[in-house]
Amino acid sequence: MNPLERWIAQVAAELGLSAETLDRDAVLDVARNTAHQVARPAAPLTTYLLGVAVGRGADLRVAAETANMLAAIWSETDGAAAPSVKHAEPGRGT
Repeated sequence: MNPLERWIAQVAAELGLSAETLDRDAVLDVARNTAHQVARPAAPLTTYLLGVAVGRGADLRVAAETANMLAAIWSETDGAAAPSVKHAEPGRGT
């Protein structure tokens, strides 16, 4: 087990969660895309919002795709009036 896996396992246990509930790649993709396409401080805040949404019943993959699509649009428009992607079909672009 590498240090990142040990860290996730320990934090998850301390929070009363199973480490298996984390889709590490999906969350890291959202963090990376947000940091690069929006702003670095947006990454942890966006992943927090992702977690809140999932905690309220959203599907992680759908929520992650929504966040990734928003980050891409934000980047393309320089953050000016980025349209909502809430009703966009994940995996199909905007």
